[in-house]
This record gives sequence, C-alpha cells and structure tokens, in this order.
Amino acid sequence: MKALTKGRFLSLGMISMAVLSGVSARAVQLSDGTVFFTSPPRLEGASTTQNYVRAWVVTYYFTLTIPENSGEPLQRVTIAQDENVDTVRFSIDETKAFEGQRGRLGATLPIQATTSDPKTKAVTVTFNPPIAAGKTVTIALSPRSNPDYGGVYLFGVTAFPPGEKSHGQFLGFGRLNIYDSGPNSFFRFR
Repeated sequence: MKALTKGRFLSLGMISMAVLSGVSARAVQLSDGTVFFTSPPRLEGASTTQNYVRAWVVTYYFTLTIPENSGEPLQRVTIAQDENVDTVRFSIDETKAFEGQRGRLGATLPIQATTSDPKTKAVTVTFNPPIAAGKTVTIALSPRSNPDYGGVYLFGVTAFPPGEKSHGQFLGFGRLNIYDSGPNSFFRFR
C-alpha cells in the first residue's frame, strides 16, 4: 500500500512538472489507469423555480462550467442531497441538460442515462457524448414536489471525466432555501 501511494505521488508530481513546463497534457492519468481532470469543473450555482414547501411544479437547476484547461470532457455528474429531515425525491425520467445558464439556456445536451440511489440520496446524470471543455452546462432536475419542511437544503455535486476508472472531483454544495410561506402553506398540517 505504501509503495502504491508513493507511486501515485510520483506520477502526479511528474505530470504536474510536465504541465508547469509547458508540455501539453491531455489529462492526469495514474499508472493504474485512474483519470483525473487537469483543472476540474466549477459549480456556478443552484436555483429553484419555486422555493416554498410542497410546491408541485418545480425544477432545480445546477450549473457547472468546464474550464478550457480541464484536460478531459465532463462525462458524469452526481448530485447527492446532504442530511436533511425531508428527502427530496426526483422524477429522474424528466431530467434535462442544456448548454448555458438558467435564464439563457441554449441547446439541449444528450443524456445517456439518469439513475437514482435511494440509500445515498444521489442522482447521477451521464452524458453521451461527454461535454467538451470550455462549455457551461445546466442540469435540470424535477422533484416530485418540494419538501414538506422549510429550511436550507444542500446538494453535493461531484463531476467525473470519461473512463472506466475516473476519479470524481467534489465541486461543492448547491444550496436551495425552501420557505414555509407560500401558496400551499395554508394547507399544512403539523
């Protein structure tokens, strides 16, 4: 195990030196085949079309930018709800992705698959073909409804380059504020 760790650090060090010396590197790839982004995508933000409890027709938007120097395109994104009292359940068959940002959405991007893992509360969106470097992509998820309780809801976003052994880069949390007041608040029973 110690030798493997040393080898990984040595490989990363050699790749870093190649990048710093101006030698172009397609991506960071370890000797075991694990692929990393040279420069990972950035989570630009998260937003919702309705921010009150129990709203029905809702879309959650997560926007990412893949830098020109990423070294690899974006193959897959996992969006996982952090610990909350109320779990948000998504209609995964309604997932969409677009070039650009919310309010300025461009061309629709092809999604190969969208899956959900109830244990980890994660939705995984896989693109085919992968999203090229230099692009901004917005993923639109449709919850069945907003949560029953107001509060701050955090969704961890992780990006993966293509490859059988791709290393996910955690990009941060998309934060959504859900409020108790709104059109459905009159019908709330506690």
